[in-house]
Amino acid sequence: MTVDDVAEHLNVPKSWVYDNWKREQVPFRKVGQSLRCRPADLEKWLDRQD
Repeated sequence: MTVDDVAEHLNVPKSWVYDNWKREQVPFRKVGQSLRCRPADLEKWLDRQD
């Protein structure tokens, strides 16, 4: 998933994703200059949120 996909899925602005992905430990991986996230990893991360 791209940053746009994750923002849409979480219903947050894309800027929130860029500003908070490290602090919130969103499971992104850098692919070149881009951030990518596997859908299953995002779902696991969501399950761990309070």
